[in-house]
Amino acid sequence: MSPAPPLRRICLAALAAGALASCSGGEKGPIVVSVIGDRDQMATPYKYLPAPAAKLMLESTAQGLVAFDAAGDIMPALAQRWIVQEDGRSYIFRLRRATWPNGARVTAKDVARMMNARMELIRATDPDGPLDAVSAAVPMTGEVVEIRLLAARPHLLQMLAQPQMGLSARNGGTGPYSQQRWGRALMLEPVSDPADPIDEAGIPPEERRIVRAEKAAQAVIRFGAGQAALVLGGRYADLPLVQRAGIDTSAIRIDPVMGLFGLAVTGEGPLLDDDGVRAAISMVIDRDQLPGLLGLGRWSIGPDFVPQQLELPRAPTRPDWAGLSMDDRVARGRAAVDRWRAGHDGPPPAIRIAMPPGPGSTLVHGLIDAGLRRIGLSSVRVGPDDKADLTLIDEVAPYDSVLWYLGRVTCARGVHCSRQAQAKLQEASLATTSEDRQARIAEAEALTVAHHGYIGLGAPVRWSLVSRRLTGFAPSPRARHPLNQLLREPN
Repeated sequence: MSPAPPLRRICLAALAAGALASCSGGEKGPIVVSVIGDRDQMATPYKYLPAPAAKLMLESTAQGLVAFDAAGDIMPALAQRWIVQEDGRSYIFRLRRATWPNGARVTAKDVARMMNARMELIRATDPDGPLDAVSAAVPMTGEVVEIRLLAARPHLLQMLAQPQMGLSARNGGTGPYSQQRWGRALMLEPVSDPADPIDEAGIPPEERRIVRAEKAAQAVIRFGAGQAALVLGGRYADLPLVQRAGIDTSAIRIDPVMGLFGLAVTGEGPLLDDDGVRAAISMVIDRDQLPGLLGLGRWSIGPDFVPQQLELPRAPTRPDWAGLSMDDRVARGRAAVDRWRAGHDGPPPAIRIAMPPGPGSTLVHGLIDAGLRRIGLSSVRVGPDDKADLTLIDEVAPYDSVLWYLGRVTCARGVHCSRQAQAKLQEASLATTSEDRQARIAEAEALTVAHHGYIGLGAPVRWSLVSRRLTGFAPSPRARHPLNQLLREPN
């Protein structure tokens, strides 16, 4: 028998050191879940959004008015039903019977106050998003709350289903689970309906969840050893660990997500202020090699900024070089760098690229650096919190709108941006008709693509590991996997 590879030996030793590692969540026991992250993200989730562990804890213990189901569709949560009136400018929610952890009844007044606070925080970082037109959340009766808008926003429910819109009182949220410490992990228990309470002994063990946040290597090895039924929160940076650990490919589930996976120009100076150089950097990256690098048979790769038409009145704008061969792109990129050299003293500085740790980042950075060297540039990889010229964005779109993409690469986000595009984005927010709004959004999108402040690589990668006995799990276009929809088949 060949010796275990170093990664497996190290991680098995780490697991053996924990007293909880022996709990495998058998047929009658809790379902054991590992989420990639750390315990701080689970303890104070609002602070660490959008980390996967933080999102999982919020959607598990602090539900909002609505939520995403396993397929990524909107479903009731704290609101049992709702209606939309006044041509989309009024959303009226009827709350279900629920209590806070201290036993106090959840009221529309509580919900409206918390919703207004959450929306104010989110608008501070996404001022042109789907909450831009929200006037206020207002309690109408003890069980009915209304969200009033100045103009219709068709993606409002998708935004309300985000984990950051989860509602929590000082001592916790309303479920669907309550939590308690279980060694170095958390035990989640279903919150009972106040109208039909059950005592603790009445909760079937298989309805409980043991959730731990841990490093990707530990999570993968735990799953491979049969000590977890589910691993959540996988991203491109850690995907090579799955292959190295010898996990059966049938256990790997890839979410069909849309969003941004690429490099935002976050540095400044003569080199990156040159529009031709920014375009050159984008055009010489050989994106066709990405699927092979990470062992993904199907991966939507390419330089596109917006992946679908969404609310654009036309097809999304593509970079003007998108139809060129790689040889032609390299020649055009080298010419742009040569022009820059002719007007500046000394060689171009090395480009600092900020990426998260992990073997996937090593592979992707190597591919980017190889392209840069073909046109006389060089790069150095730095950490995600270091000062950088290019910063990797790896985010799933929380709602289906061009506005999210545009809002993620604005001047306010520290991205090298088009001031004209920003002006058009603000005009879109003030537009009084849907036609005018669409036209302004389309102008902002075209100007953003032409500016080359974002270098698209493809769609984000989100993966999970799922036991063959686990049902209720579905690949999600939102990368959201509610724990209360999971079931385990008997042996």
